[in-house]
Amino acid sequence: MKGESAMKKVGVLTGGGDCPGLNPVIRAVVRYAIKENYEVVGIKNGWKGLIEINAVKLDLASVSGILPKGGTIIGTSRTNPYKLDGGVDKVKKNFKSLGLEALIAIGGEDTLGVAAKLYKEGLNVVGAPKTIDNDLSCTDVTFGFDTAINVATEAIDRLHTTAESHNRIMVVEVMGRHAGWIAIESGIAGGADVILIPEIPIDINEVCELLKKRHERGKSFSIVVVAEGAQLKEGDMVKQEEKLDAFGHVRLGGIGHTLGEMIEAKTGYETRVTVLGHIQRGGTPTAFDRVLGTRFGVKAMQLVVAKDYGKMTALQGIAIKAVPMEQAVCKLKTVDMELYDIAKVFFG
Repeated sequence: MKGESAMKKVGVLTGGGDCPGLNPVIRAVVRYAIKENYEVVGIKNGWKGLIEINAVKLDLASVSGILPKGGTIIGTSRTNPYKLDGGVDKVKKNFKSLGLEALIAIGGEDTLGVAAKLYKEGLNVVGAPKTIDNDLSCTDVTFGFDTAINVATEAIDRLHTTAESHNRIMVVEVMGRHAGWIAIESGIAGGADVILIPEIPIDINEVCELLKKRHERGKSFSIVVVAEGAQLKEGDMVKQEEKLDAFGHVRLGGIGHTLGEMIEAKTGYETRVTVLGHIQRGGTPTAFDRVLGTRFGVKAMQLVVAKDYGKMTALQGIAIKAVPMEQAVCKLKTVDMELYDIAKVFFG
């Protein structure tokens, strides 16, 4: 017992939307921490768990078999301590009461934005980037993205055959609030005929002309991929509801149906819409995401051991680096227009 009480403690939490690859990160954190004589405390349901002191000890048995499992074994939420009365004070107080030397926050721009602020206010925090949108700066890729584009690509592949059988336009709505990475990469990989992203407002007349030209060449079907955050030149984002979450985001969804109705009305071609939604963020992570998540988890614990706080793990080229969290969340990483120009070669 004496030896156990002398062990240093590190907390780990997952915040924001779930995605494939979270459990490999948690597993790697625990395995490396134990090697370095740390005890790991899993904070349940993101920042909410640190506000309410909802935590569980993570050991080898806890993480056994979770590598191929999607989601997160410690739960998640979109809780923002800075929007709750006394939330930040509770986080700081409970950080101390749990005896944590450091905290590893795994999440996207919102979760890591909170982590960056807490670090500036004196908490020992390290970050690991997670988002299927792949929109965090300072890292080439975030885990979860590869799984999402593979799921979306498979869906597009399957829609090709039914679209061709029925001579239809198929509109596929994928995730991507402010960045169209999923749309552009799954669209290119799936051979989409038009790809629409948040970075470029939609000109519906141009879209319809591209589809008409394709049909004039003898093709009787087309695939249109659109990111949920894409918007028409004359309009705003299409929302499911106006209510904001704790980080000021509205719930998006519906651009696919809006687009489908407009395409059918303007071209006369029968059009159907498929919304992939949460299918993209669920299920088993790809091998790439398992490996990347594992590398991020090990690097995060190495930063803790070195007391190199305020940093986020990042993939740059083929190397895992440490970058300031503040830089990673200061602006979103949007689609490279060179990649979009490549996609345009195949439009219509």
